[in-house]
Amino acid sequence: MPRILLIEDDTDINNAVCEYLTRQGCRCRQAFSGTEGLLYWRQEGADLLVVDLMLPGLNGQGLLAEVRRTAAVPVIVLSARTAVQDRVELLRLGADDYLTKPFSLEELWLRIGVQLRHAGAARPAGKDTAPTIRYKDWEIDPEKRSLVAAGQPVELTLHEFEIVALLASRPQKVFTRQEIFEQVWNQTYFVEDKTINVHISNIRAKLRPTGTDGYIRTVWGIGFKCEG
Repeated sequence: MPRILLIEDDTDINNAVCEYLTRQGCRCRQAFSGTEGLLYWRQEGADLLVVDLMLPGLNGQGLLAEVRRTAAVPVIVLSARTAVQDRVELLRLGADDYLTKPFSLEELWLRIGVQLRHAGAARPAGKDTAPTIRYKDWEIDPEKRSLVAAGQPVELTLHEFEIVALLASRPQKVFTRQEIFEQVWNQTYFVEDKTINVHISNIRAKLRPTGTDGYIRTVWGIGFKCEG
């Protein structure tokens, strides 16, 4: 039973979403402010967070930053903002998906399912353990979703981890931005190239202290690859 932490200050939306998710078989914890949501997260954890952007107290961006200090749990952001730059900025901060208001409960549930499958929270019992990926000074554990680079643990968001694992699994192959998006997000490619570029830039920044940020190469006009 997936555990969903729902942080939304609009009581009607919060109750409607929680009731719907409960009918889908989720265990839903409701919070109505960013401060309350962060408290529940620290006390109880969750398999996935649904976070409104405009929250009283600690806002959605601040909450996302706090969560990302310690965890790569999937986070879906809800917002009335529709500008591309707003979506790019949220991805830069570590959001895994973005849904604009008003939204349908069915679409939210579909996006939750995608994120849970990626995170492994909905993995069937008895599924074989994925092998560790070793590439140069990287050790990538798909089960724990952890990356150790040159002996140092590197904290990545869910999508950042999936990108690293994808590139390292096939060194020398050049992955186009479309291939990366469709394999990592499991959706049809519809975003600007900037979205993938932002994630690659974030990954390199996190790898820089380990001296392995140069492992990911840009192939101009095509995409990215891990140098063999």
